[in-house]
Amino acid sequence: MNLAPIVLFVYNRPWHTEQTLLSLSSNKWASESELIIYADGPKHNATPDQLNNIKKVRELLYRQKWPRKLTVHVSDTNAGLATAVIKGVTQTLQQYNRIIVLEDDMILSPYFLQFMNDGLEKYEQVDEVISIHGYCLPIKHAEETFFLRGADCWGWATWQRGWKLFNPDSAQLIEELKQQKSVNEFDFNGTYDFSGLLKKQANGKINSWAIRWYASAFILNKLTLYPGKSLVKNIGGEGSGTHPQDDKPYQVKLNHQRVELKDIPIVESKYARELIEKHFLKHIGLKRKLKRIFKRRN
Repeated sequence: MNLAPIVLFVYNRPWHTEQTLLSLSSNKWASESELIIYADGPKHNATPDQLNNIKKVRELLYRQKWPRKLTVHVSDTNAGLATAVIKGVTQTLQQYNRIIVLEDDMILSPYFLQFMNDGLEKYEQVDEVISIHGYCLPIKHAEETFFLRGADCWGWATWQRGWKLFNPDSAQLIEELKQQKSVNEFDFNGTYDFSGLLKKQANGKINSWAIRWYASAFILNKLTLYPGKSLVKNIGGEGSGTHPQDDKPYQVKLNHQRVELKDIPIVESKYARELIEKHFLKHIGLKRKLKRIFKRRN
């Protein structure tokens, strides 16, 4: 199999980075894979502690002896996560046809790489499929794999043809969603305010590559393959990341078994979408509605 290079984005979290690398190194095919790391630089007002953490991260990177090939790109200045990811993925896919993308706060199942590479191989020539994703929300899904419309950001893979469809213009993406009259569907039937995040991106209130990647794929009616049980666990929700949040709705139990890629219909799973809507409503959408009711009463 033509194993995809693994691209990892890191910054100033040595513990998180170490946990990610440890779990990655324990994967089947890890020692046969190429690892490309993009290490962002310090901000102009970085504190001594932050500078020390950046130094620790970089020292850790060069100690990795398990990859077939290791390449580390070190930046002297701070680009920020969104710019770093867009630039790094684009640059890597100018050289390779496929890619696996990680950030420095992800614990991986030992079968993560196998699922990613199997998916990239199986669906390489299937134009409807834009990406493969390793994380799955904690929903009780009976299917071993399923498709959802759009794209995702916690341990994912794509091809040159997929990333070429990425549109960084959030204002244009919002307009296209309106023209399609698909804002509600984009928001999982109103249970998660993804369109609000896209508007914040357009207004400069946040800087997210992920919401634009999701919107780019969704508007073009492209599909992403998911495992029924998550192969990725995010450990960055405690406040150390770029966009800290309540991570309880996203906590999962890692799947430590191989995911078999059987032939399934190349259409969005309505069942999976309904389960996700229920999950969002229970953990996120309902809280938002209650906040609005409370504000009206006060």
